[in-house]
Amino acid sequence: MPVPWFLLSLALGRNPVVLSLERVVGPQDTARCSPGLSCHLWDGDVLCLPGSLVSAPGPVLVPTRLQTELVLRCHEETDCDLCVRVAVHLAVHGYWEDPEDEEKFRRAADPELEEPRNASLQAHIVLSFQAYPTAHCVLLEVQVPAALVQPGQSVGSIVFDCFEAALGAEVQIWSYTQPRYQKELNLTQQLPDCRGLEVQDNIQSCWALPWLNVSADGEDVRLVLDVSEEQRFGLSLYWNQDQGPIKPWWHSNLTGPQTITLNHTDLVPCLCIQVWPLEPDSVRTSICPFREDPRAHRNLWRAARLQLLPSRGWRLDAPCSLPAEATLCWQALDGGPCLPLVPPLPRENVTVNVSTWEKLQMQECLWADSLGPLKDDMLLVETRGPQDNGSLCALEPSGCTPLLSRASTRAARLGEQLLQDVQSGQCLQLWDSDLGALWACPMDKYIHQRWALVWLACLLLAAVLFLLLLLKMNPVKAASRSRAALLLYSADDASFERLVGALASALCQLPLRVAVDLWSRRDLSAQGALAWFHAQRRQTLQEGGVVVLLFSPGAVALCREWLQDATSAPRAHGPHDAFAASLSCVLPDFLQGRAPGRYVGAYFDKLLPADAVPALFRSVPVFSLPSQLPDFLGILQGPTAPRSRRLAERAEQVSRALQPALDSCFRPPGALGTGCGMGPEAGVRT
Repeated sequence: MPVPWFLLSLALGRNPVVLSLERVVGPQDTARCSPGLSCHLWDGDVLCLPGSLVSAPGPVLVPTRLQTELVLRCHEETDCDLCVRVAVHLAVHGYWEDPEDEEKFRRAADPELEEPRNASLQAHIVLSFQAYPTAHCVLLEVQVPAALVQPGQSVGSIVFDCFEAALGAEVQIWSYTQPRYQKELNLTQQLPDCRGLEVQDNIQSCWALPWLNVSADGEDVRLVLDVSEEQRFGLSLYWNQDQGPIKPWWHSNLTGPQTITLNHTDLVPCLCIQVWPLEPDSVRTSICPFREDPRAHRNLWRAARLQLLPSRGWRLDAPCSLPAEATLCWQALDGGPCLPLVPPLPRENVTVNVSTWEKLQMQECLWADSLGPLKDDMLLVETRGPQDNGSLCALEPSGCTPLLSRASTRAARLGEQLLQDVQSGQCLQLWDSDLGALWACPMDKYIHQRWALVWLACLLLAAVLFLLLLLKMNPVKAASRSRAALLLYSADDASFERLVGALASALCQLPLRVAVDLWSRRDLSAQGALAWFHAQRRQTLQEGGVVVLLFSPGAVALCREWLQDATSAPRAHGPHDAFAASLSCVLPDFLQGRAPGRYVGAYFDKLLPADAVPALFRSVPVFSLPSQLPDFLGILQGPTAPRSRRLAERAEQVSRALQPALDSCFRPPGALGTGCGMGPEAGVRT
């Protein structure tokens, strides 16, 4: 698709926006100053040596600001050179140390005296001008009458005409006093070339300058050099660097006129073009027209190469300077995206210049050069605290698993062994910093590949025999044992938690496999309430189990808070409150009709009225306990539930197990002990 280069052609054509310059006649340098001041330009150059800082003996004149202006110094009408005019603004710095000295200075300048003396403040101002490869310094003497001397006040300026410089040069200007009372002022300026000034008819070196236009040629770019026939000129394409020397790319001596086509894949933001006539001391003109071109930025990223170096180093090679940021990530054996480290290690800045034009990424794996072929190693992240207390977790597709945890992952099962491997030096350290480290631990010794098939056959045979034995002894029991239940409740108080613990323990005797946060506090602390609920809910539903919502006044309040006040952030809850954490996932199941068959509700008779359960949750069976225990147990045990008589016996067992906790929870007012919601929390089963 053609790119509209029309605006670019206007900006870089033969007639760009130009500046008209003032003419200065004569070869002599001059100096002039503001009214009330007297100044003098010393003849000849002076040494450009600022010297050391000295303390001011009293009020002194110092330069406060530099200002430049471009002028033409003309020897004849059509023979001019570019010249830099410099204005130095002056102010009084410092105070009298002795009041008597100030009084003498003031009295010497009093016009009412019979013989007044010409008291004044004098300074020697040095102007240093550098334009590679030359340097030039001049000395200006300036005097300020005593009547204008006010500490901290500006007194005027002195103007120097002028420093000659080459077109397109970069110049640096310094100003300081002799002796030097403060840090020198400095100014850097890039002078325009023939294209930016109205000098084609005044500076002879611009007469034969080749002019360059850039335009579109379909997908490619066309360079048109407007040069008279038979005129010879040089053309150079180079990569301009922010730091260091330029990188030449292509150079040729040509005869005009010429049209050159560049492939669009060769464009990068720092690609610049320089042209000049093949004559002694000719002026060179440079332009960099692709700095804002989207194609050039895309090409730059395609050409960039990330290379890993020994000792945890890296290098980013690219035609142009790129400010970049590098960070560590990890990738599973089966490929996929490179995932950030969790918890993250601190990022390191790459000392090369990555563009924010597009958020592209490059990655290079340490395995390629540092560790040989791919291995089934475990990647461990070590985080270090402020008091040398550290922790280790293993990177797995599900996240970073703490080594000493009860999670059902390979890293958790081998946590103690992996920790010993790190401490004994059997793991390879890939990265180290003050805040953490990265380790690769080999897993070969934990995987006995030689015996894998034998062990698999033995395990399968044992599993089949065990299953047959269970089915023969009690088919119903074997079937019902596979039923799982996840019990969710709101931790209203210690008495209610004891009641929930009694219910969970009684259900385990049915038998049912019950998961409740009361028995998983260590996992809750390690994983967080929301992560624990996600893992338990997924496992329960995958095994054909059911999630039990146990409603209480606190649970109903939380549900209403989520349903009625969705615009406000939910209030903070304890770190072990799985019910509060689970509502963000439970409510969508009910709102989207996925709850039937997965969830069941329950509440205790005396603790909550039947109509208190929000209507949304009545899309699933809701039972009152202990009055509806048989129906509740039948739902929990699913299609393989025993017959009514057997079910009633089990309900009676659960009711007897609940009775002590119910009596304690619903003790009448005034009785010893605390009831549900009436006292501080007590210890819970962990």
